[in-house]
Amino acid sequence: MQDFDYAAPISTNDAVRLLSDPSQKSVVLAGGTDILVLLRERRRRATLVVDVKKIAELNELAMTAEGGLFLGAAVSCSRIYREAAIAQNYSALVDAVKIIGGWQIQSRATVGGNLCNASPAADSIPPLAIYDAVAEIATHSGRRQMPVAEFCTGVCKNVLARGELLVAIIFPPHPKLSGAAYQRFIPRNEMDIAVANAASYLELDKAGKIQKARIVLGAVAPTAVRASAAEESLVGQEPNEELFAIAGELAQQAASPIDDMRGTVEYRQHLCSVLSRRTLTIAAERAAANK
Repeated sequence: MQDFDYAAPISTNDAVRLLSDPSQKSVVLAGGTDILVLLRERRRRATLVVDVKKIAELNELAMTAEGGLFLGAAVSCSRIYREAAIAQNYSALVDAVKIIGGWQIQSRATVGGNLCNASPAADSIPPLAIYDAVAEIATHSGRRQMPVAEFCTGVCKNVLARGELLVAIIFPPHPKLSGAAYQRFIPRNEMDIAVANAASYLELDKAGKIQKARIVLGAVAPTAVRASAAEESLVGQEPNEELFAIAGELAQQAASPIDDMRGTVEYRQHLCSVLSRRTLTIAAERAAANK
């Protein structure tokens, strides 16, 4: 591994100051499950590693006064799925964090780091997007917020500039009669990268018809993508197997996959349909039970 300096600030302002230093090539360490591997394999270069695990704000995990969720960028995956309120209100997020690596990885890995890595196949990004979550970013001049759906700009690229730090991911309140689900397809049973993944969110009206739908696909484009045509086909309809099958076929239109060692274009397109249909079915069941 290359040589680098190490810093562990205890405040967000100190972290931003360190990351702003033009004389350093800085990287952030939240869980370290990805960045340390990249540094060891010399796929990333850094002269300064800024460990943000000691910053209280980045470790905050709490339901907000409005009924939403504040998820600090350094909160581990295992902390998330141990919280009953999160499992009940943000089930697709829990679906995802339970399968990011193995148990040991989940005690260190963070959703904030998963988002910042901006892998097209990241497990947490589709669930964040279907919930319309917002990223809160600290800069040298203050704070700014932006939709998580706009945070990733390409393969392993995000909007963060020098001196900027992802502080938290903020979720809106979870309405009654709403539900969500996340699934991925992998070649092995665990700890593998998705060939394709999908998250779906449904919100029902009092008559049981769909009044809001979100479908986000991963590993089938440079960034996670919304399946807008599929979403539109669902609104105003009563949930059923045939409707979800049609939406699954429409979801393929949003994908622009590539051939690689894990799957072909045709196979990934097929998976978009299958995973959309399956997650919609689970989301509908969860929405009906959330009264």
